[in-house]
Amino acid sequence: MSERSDRSAETTRPPAGGDGVDLATDTFVTHRNLLFTVAYEMLGSAADAEDVLQETWMRWVEVDPGIVREPRAYLVRIATRQALGRLRSLRRRRETYVGPWLPEPLLTAPDVAEDVELAEGVSMAMLLVLETLKPTERAVFVLREVFDLDYDEIAEAVGKNRVTVRQIAHRARNHVAARRPRAVVSPAENRVALVAFQRAVETGDLQSLLDLLAPDVVFLSDGGGVVQAALSPVVGVDPVAELLTVGLGRIAGSVSVHSAQVNGHPALIIRMGKAVEGVLTVRTEDGLITGLYFVRNPEKLSRVGQETALRR
Repeated sequence: MSERSDRSAETTRPPAGGDGVDLATDTFVTHRNLLFTVAYEMLGSAADAEDVLQETWMRWVEVDPGIVREPRAYLVRIATRQALGRLRSLRRRRETYVGPWLPEPLLTAPDVAEDVELAEGVSMAMLLVLETLKPTERAVFVLREVFDLDYDEIAEAVGKNRVTVRQIAHRARNHVAARRPRAVVSPAENRVALVAFQRAVETGDLQSLLDLLAPDVVFLSDGGGVVQAALSPVVGVDPVAELLTVGLGRIAGSVSVHSAQVNGHPALIIRMGKAVEGVLTVRTEDGLITGLYFVRNPEKLSRVGQETALRR
């Protein structure tokens, strides 16, 4: 069912101004962080998620929230449809992106880390896995596995019937299971790895960091063609060790490194003076580093200056 037919079936336009607008505003504000989180998990971009929120708001104020039976579900439906349309265009743009594409990092509050499912859903590693799904598969997976919506709600959001949605969910779940980290990421292990990285930057002593690299470690750096970064994934302990030895040797002592919570997990923010040079997150398994993700694209670093509220 289209949004237009949804509106005609469930709602009527509110009176201009007055209580209708106030109620619409209050309802939207109540669910804003949830809607942003849905859009961000579907897009991996805070800037695009904000655009989705604006589009959702513009459609929401056209209806009378006082007679919408389930405002939360209705708003999620609008946001999902807007995000799906944007995701399809973003996928085309990312095909011509210079170098590896990484999600936009978000400075998050401690409560995100406490919600294990939410933290896993917005982690760099998981968002990269979600990039391998088709747009509708990604929407169905996010709404079902992270936000626990029922199949009828998801069907309304993606414009499919319930049976089809269940099939898509099953396919997406299997796809993600085959590619996601084999175990839940340990914050403690991540901190050990990041402490070793910070020591390497501050002292030039890399050995404790190199000792933590897994044989199949992958290093991804995202400069977006704007700043220097590896233009393809660096795979394997020897190539990654060589890259780190050269790269960290150049910047040791010239930058400051600060620990932070990014996307619900421990991370490092690297600054040159007051300017943010990059954000580093890691994935560890069995005490070894299997993934290093270094975001340097300046267009993606604006959200590490203040916390972003994420909600389920």
